Amino acid sequence: MRVLITGANRGIGRALLDGLDARGDRVTGTARGADAGPGWLRVDVADPASVAAMGRAFGEEPLDLLVCNAGVYPDKGQRLADGYPAGLWAETFAVNVTGVFLSVQALLPALARRRGKVAILSSRMGSQALAPGGSLIYRASKAAALNLGRNLAAELAPEGIAVGIYHPGWVRTAMGGAAADLDPAVAAAGLMARFDALSLATTGCFEDHAGRAILL
Repeated sequence: MRVLITGANRGIGRALLDGLDARGDRVTGTARGADAGPGWLRVDVADPASVAAMGRAFGEEPLDLLVCNAGVYPDKGQRLADGYPAGLWAETFAVNVTGVFLSVQALLPALARRRGKVAILSSRMGSQALAPGGSLIYRASKAAALNLGRNLAAELAPEGIAVGIYHPGWVRTAMGGAAADLDPAVAAAGLMARFDALSLATTGCFEDHAGRAILL
Protein backbone atom coordinates (compact mmCIF):
# COMPACT_ATOMS: atom_id res chain seq x y z
CA MET A 1 0.00 0.00 0.00
CA ARG A 2 1.25 3.49 -0.87
CA VAL A 3 0.75 5.94 2.00
CA LEU A 4 1.52 9.60 2.69
CA ILE A 5 1.39 11.00 6.24
CA THR A 6 1.52 14.71 7.02
CA GLY A 7 3.36 15.73 10.18
CA ALA A 8 5.11 12.38 10.45
CA ASN A 9 8.35 13.45 12.12
CA ARG A 10 7.18 12.94 15.71
CA GLY A 11 4.35 11.80 17.95
CA ILE A 12 1.46 9.83 16.49
CA GLY A 13 2.55 10.61 12.94
CA ARG A 14 5.95 9.07 13.54
CA ALA A 15 4.43 6.02 15.22
CA LEU A 16 2.12 5.54 12.23
CA LEU A 17 4.99 5.89 9.80
CA ASP A 18 7.07 3.33 11.71
CA GLY A 19 4.17 0.91 12.05
CA LEU A 20 3.12 1.07 8.40
CA ASP A 21 6.72 0.80 7.23
CA ALA A 22 7.32 -2.23 9.49
CA ARG A 23 4.45 -4.13 7.91
CA GLY A 24 5.74 -3.46 4.41
CA ASP A 25 3.78 -0.44 3.20
CA ARG A 26 5.55 2.23 1.18
CA VAL A 27 5.27 5.36 3.29
CA THR A 28 6.23 8.96 2.63
CA GLY A 29 6.35 11.30 5.60
CA THR A 30 6.11 15.06 5.54
CA ALA A 31 7.51 17.61 7.96
CA ARG A 32 8.26 21.30 8.05
CA GLY A 33 11.68 22.63 7.13
CA ALA A 34 14.67 21.05 8.80
CA ASP A 35 12.46 18.40 10.44
CA ALA A 36 12.15 16.57 7.13
CA GLY A 37 14.43 13.56 6.81
CA PRO A 38 16.03 12.14 3.66
CA GLY A 39 13.37 10.94 1.25
CA TRP A 40 10.67 12.92 3.03
CA LEU A 41 8.69 15.85 1.65
CA ARG A 42 9.12 19.25 3.26
CA VAL A 43 5.65 20.72 3.70
CA ASP A 44 4.08 23.46 5.77
CA VAL A 45 0.39 22.57 5.58
CA ALA A 46 -0.54 26.15 6.54
CA ASP A 47 1.15 27.45 3.37
CA PRO A 48 -0.92 26.85 0.20
CA ALA A 49 2.12 27.11 -2.05
CA SER A 50 4.01 24.55 0.04
CA VAL A 51 1.11 22.09 -0.08
CA ALA A 52 0.69 22.56 -3.83
CA ALA A 53 4.41 21.83 -4.23
CA MET A 54 3.92 18.63 -2.21
CA GLY A 55 1.29 17.47 -4.67
CA ARG A 56 3.61 18.14 -7.60
CA ALA A 57 6.54 16.45 -5.85
CA PHE A 58 4.50 13.33 -5.16
CA GLY A 59 3.93 13.09 -8.88
CA GLU A 60 1.80 10.70 -10.91
CA GLU A 61 2.01 7.68 -8.63
CA PRO A 62 -1.33 6.35 -7.32
CA LEU A 63 -1.93 6.88 -3.59
CA ASP A 64 -3.78 4.31 -1.48
CA LEU A 65 -4.00 6.29 1.75
CA LEU A 66 -3.53 9.90 2.79
CA VAL A 67 -3.25 10.43 6.54
CA CYS A 68 -3.88 14.06 7.51
CA ASN A 69 -2.09 14.08 10.85
CA ALA A 70 -0.32 17.46 11.03
CA GLY A 71 -1.81 19.55 13.80
CA VAL A 72 -1.18 22.11 16.52
CA TYR A 73 -2.60 22.76 19.99
CA PRO A 74 -1.35 26.21 21.02
CA ASP A 75 -4.12 27.29 23.40
CA LYS A 76 -3.49 25.03 26.40
CA GLY A 77 -4.02 26.99 29.59
CA GLN A 78 -5.61 30.00 27.92
CA ARG A 79 -8.23 31.82 29.98
CA LEU A 80 -11.53 33.02 28.58
CA ALA A 81 -11.24 36.37 30.36
CA ASP A 82 -8.00 37.48 28.77
CA GLY A 83 -6.68 34.73 26.48
CA TYR A 84 -7.37 33.15 23.10
CA PRO A 85 -5.90 35.98 20.97
CA ALA A 86 -7.03 36.25 17.37
CA GLY A 87 -3.64 35.19 16.05
CA LEU A 88 -3.93 31.81 17.78
CA TRP A 89 -7.28 31.20 16.13
CA ALA A 90 -5.84 31.96 12.70
CA GLU A 91 -2.73 29.83 13.27
CA THR A 92 -4.66 26.83 14.57
CA PHE A 93 -7.31 26.82 11.87
CA ALA A 94 -4.67 27.28 9.15
CA VAL A 95 -3.02 24.01 10.22
CA ASN A 96 -5.83 21.89 11.68
CA VAL A 97 -8.54 22.70 9.14
CA THR A 98 -7.30 24.49 6.03
CA GLY A 99 -4.18 22.33 6.01
CA VAL A 100 -6.33 19.20 5.87
CA PHE A 101 -8.36 20.56 2.97
CA LEU A 102 -5.29 21.69 1.03
CA SER A 103 -3.58 18.33 1.52
CA VAL A 104 -6.60 16.42 0.22
CA GLN A 105 -6.97 18.83 -2.69
CA ALA A 106 -3.30 18.58 -3.68
CA LEU A 107 -3.26 14.77 -3.59
CA LEU A 108 -6.73 14.17 -4.99
CA PRO A 109 -5.45 13.14 -8.44
CA ALA A 110 -3.17 10.53 -6.85
CA LEU A 111 -6.01 9.27 -4.62
CA ALA A 112 -8.40 9.07 -7.57
CA ARG A 113 -5.99 6.89 -9.53
CA ARG A 114 -6.23 4.23 -6.80
CA ARG A 115 -9.73 5.02 -5.46
CA GLY A 116 -7.82 5.49 -2.23
CA LYS A 117 -8.71 6.52 1.31
CA VAL A 118 -8.34 9.66 3.42
CA ALA A 119 -7.84 9.44 7.19
CA ILE A 120 -8.23 12.69 9.13
CA LEU A 121 -6.83 12.80 12.65
CA SER A 122 -9.34 14.87 14.59
CA SER A 123 -10.18 14.42 18.29
CA ARG A 124 -13.08 13.65 20.59
CA MET A 125 -12.44 17.21 21.75
CA GLY A 126 -14.16 18.25 18.52
CA SER A 127 -17.41 16.52 19.45
CA GLN A 128 -20.31 18.91 19.96
CA ALA A 129 -21.97 16.38 22.26
CA LEU A 130 -18.87 16.21 24.49
CA ALA A 131 -18.21 19.88 25.27
CA PRO A 132 -16.85 20.53 28.78
CA GLY A 133 -15.20 23.86 27.91
CA GLY A 134 -11.54 24.84 27.85
CA SER A 135 -9.10 24.71 24.94
CA LEU A 136 -11.67 26.60 22.91
CA ILE A 137 -9.54 27.14 19.81
CA TYR A 138 -8.32 23.55 19.58
CA ARG A 139 -11.81 22.17 20.19
CA ALA A 140 -13.32 24.45 17.55
CA SER A 141 -10.64 23.53 15.02
CA LYS A 142 -11.14 19.81 15.57
CA ALA A 143 -14.91 20.25 15.28
CA ALA A 144 -14.30 21.98 11.97
CA ALA A 145 -11.97 19.18 10.84
CA LEU A 146 -14.70 16.67 11.70
CA ASN A 147 -17.27 18.66 9.72
CA LEU A 148 -14.86 18.96 6.81
CA GLY A 149 -14.18 15.23 6.85
CA ARG A 150 -17.84 14.30 6.80
CA ASN A 151 -18.55 16.68 3.94
CA LEU A 152 -15.54 15.40 2.01
CA ALA A 153 -16.89 11.87 2.53
CA ALA A 154 -20.08 12.90 0.75
CA GLU A 155 -18.22 14.74 -2.02
CA LEU A 156 -15.70 11.97 -2.70
CA ALA A 157 -17.93 8.90 -2.43
CA PRO A 158 -18.90 9.08 -6.13
CA GLU A 159 -15.16 8.99 -6.94
CA GLY A 160 -14.75 5.81 -4.89
CA ILE A 161 -12.68 7.58 -2.21
CA ALA A 162 -13.58 6.82 1.42
CA VAL A 163 -12.93 9.31 4.24
CA GLY A 164 -12.66 8.49 7.94
CA ILE A 165 -12.24 10.82 10.90
CA TYR A 166 -10.41 9.45 13.93
CA HIS A 167 -9.63 10.19 17.57
CA PRO A 168 -6.26 8.57 18.33
CA GLY A 169 -6.85 8.48 22.08
CA TRP A 170 -4.99 10.40 24.75
CA VAL A 171 -1.45 9.60 23.67
CA ARG A 172 1.88 10.18 25.41
CA THR A 173 3.37 12.70 22.99
CA ALA A 174 4.59 16.29 23.26
CA MET A 175 0.99 17.35 22.64
CA GLY A 176 -0.68 14.76 24.88
CA GLY A 177 1.77 14.98 27.77
CA ALA A 178 3.45 12.40 29.99
CA ALA A 179 0.26 11.60 31.94
CA ALA A 180 -1.63 10.40 28.86
CA ASP A 181 -3.11 6.90 28.70
CA LEU A 182 -1.62 5.42 25.54
CA ASP A 183 1.80 4.68 24.15
CA PRO A 184 2.10 6.06 20.60
CA ALA A 185 2.75 2.58 19.17
CA VAL A 186 -0.49 1.27 20.72
CA ALA A 187 -2.50 4.18 19.35
CA ALA A 188 -0.88 3.75 15.94
CA ALA A 189 -1.67 0.03 15.81
CA GLY A 190 -5.32 0.76 16.54
CA LEU A 191 -5.46 3.50 13.95
CA MET A 192 -3.88 1.29 11.31
CA ALA A 193 -6.64 -1.26 11.89
CA ARG A 194 -9.22 1.51 11.47
CA PHE A 195 -7.63 2.66 8.22
CA ASP A 196 -7.65 -0.90 6.89
CA ALA A 197 -11.34 -1.31 7.77
CA LEU A 198 -12.40 2.00 6.18
CA SER A 199 -14.53 1.57 3.06
CA LEU A 200 -17.27 3.33 1.14
CA ALA A 201 -19.72 1.51 3.40
CA THR A 202 -18.25 3.29 6.45
CA THR A 203 -17.14 6.57 4.88
CA GLY A 204 -17.72 9.57 7.12
CA CYS A 205 -17.18 7.53 10.30
CA PHE A 206 -15.96 9.25 13.49
CA GLU A 207 -14.20 6.64 15.62
CA ASP A 208 -11.50 6.24 18.21
CA HIS A 209 -8.39 4.10 17.80
CA ALA A 210 -10.29 1.04 19.10
CA GLY A 211 -13.12 1.41 16.59
CA ARG A 212 -15.67 2.89 19.00
CA ALA A 213 -18.01 5.45 17.46
CA ILE A 214 -17.78 8.93 18.98
CA LEU A 215 -20.82 11.13 19.51
CA LEU A 216 -20.94 14.03 17.10
